[in-house]
Amino acid sequence: MTFIEREQQEGSDAAAIARLRDIFDLQKRAFLDNPAPSLAQRLELLGALANMMLVNRQKIQEAIAADFSSHPRQFADLVECLGVAGRAQYVAEHLAGWMQAQERNADAALYGSGKAMVVAQPKGVVGNMAPWNFPFDIGIGPAVEMLAAGNRVIIKPSDLTPACSELTLEMIRSTFDPAQVAAVAGGLELAKFFPTLNWDHLMYTGSTEVGRSIAVAAAQNLVPVTLELGGKCPALIAADGLSARNVEQIIGCKTIKNGQMCVTVDYVLVPHAQRDQFVSLVREHMHTHLPDYSKRPDTTGIINQRHLQRLQDYLADAVTKGATLVQLGGDPDDYGRRMPLTLVLDVSDDMLLMQHEIFGPILPIKTYGEIAEAVNYINAGERPLGIYVFTETPAIAEQVLAHTVSGGVCINSAALHAAMPCLPFGGVGKSGSGRHHGHEGFLEFSNLRSVFYRGENDLVAAMFAPYGELADAVIARALGQA
Repeated sequence: MTFIEREQQEGSDAAAIARLRDIFDLQKRAFLDNPAPSLAQRLELLGALANMMLVNRQKIQEAIAADFSSHPRQFADLVECLGVAGRAQYVAEHLAGWMQAQERNADAALYGSGKAMVVAQPKGVVGNMAPWNFPFDIGIGPAVEMLAAGNRVIIKPSDLTPACSELTLEMIRSTFDPAQVAAVAGGLELAKFFPTLNWDHLMYTGSTEVGRSIAVAAAQNLVPVTLELGGKCPALIAADGLSARNVEQIIGCKTIKNGQMCVTVDYVLVPHAQRDQFVSLVREHMHTHLPDYSKRPDTTGIINQRHLQRLQDYLADAVTKGATLVQLGGDPDDYGRRMPLTLVLDVSDDMLLMQHEIFGPILPIKTYGEIAEAVNYINAGERPLGIYVFTETPAIAEQVLAHTVSGGVCINSAALHAAMPCLPFGGVGKSGSGRHHGHEGFLEFSNLRSVFYRGENDLVAAMFAPYGELADAVIARALGQA
């Protein structure tokens, strides 16, 4: 970046920060004026959001293609557009039930006719720091549960996807009152400032390293955070799980966004004796279904030159440390930043691609003896966002489920848990904290308020001084001595 470009960026960020402050204050005041929006109001917002995604389908496709250099139109439709609209529809269908107060059991012997319940109350103003890889699915998608919970929302798109960021601002500006939903775009200074505000809740999706800094910044105001941080998601193939059908799942998942997906298969664990067969099945799949992979219009480009170089450095480092590369799908397309799928054999844990989330079309293959060995290997690393088990034996699937911890699990599939609006999505440990999607997402962005209505014929006076016969009687009854 030149000096002039830096000055322009800093000036732009200063304006974006000022705008963010104004919108934040506006939404804070608006929330105080209406802290409990009705079901009808929330449904209207969800309908507007779904319609916004549908009427902007073509613009969404074009913006993503512009930022990635190449991106399949159908996938933009399936996930970035229809996926968000469908998520809003699912939540709208269930919202009335979710908003109902949940009555809890109050011991009638102590509390008489008193009533205890939990009420899901809006938190207030919620921020969402979106990633570049799914600019609409994760940029706008979580607003579904945020709005369903009755909140006001401010979205910060990624500066690595300028076309998508500009479209996000345009769509939201033309659909919502800024006192309800707004978006603010900018560069590094805005990104640093965003988590320092006194949010009622903050969501961030991205790398573990940046997520840590976001959490530290938010902690200064004791802001609760939802962190979706990714990690190294393994595909564990049991001895009876290697098949063309399952390889299709693994490679299909890996080639989504050309590997630039937090829940993609990061590496494969396969029995020693089946490694070559796995490679053969992958080779056959690529030849049959994805010939000239690196030149295809439905192959997504790597987001920018820096990330492309990072991936090439991973491969160079692996070769230096003894790996064997199997390149499938043609030669690299530097103009479109499209890489072929590369299998990495003879992998060692000191390689960069085993120490970092890959986020690209590189698939390391590690071998193991017994299932317990593979499970131990997974457990030796950080807890992943997803684990994908391929087996025809239910007991093996249950063994992996029982002895591992992860954000989600798929059996004989990969990453589909992240696409389902009925399932909570998120990580654990360094792969993240908190959940969005579905009912759990509604609860994530709600204040679960405990409410007690005192009734008649209770014994609560036993709690107060002076303590005497009533307190002794309550204690004796609790101990079964009455």
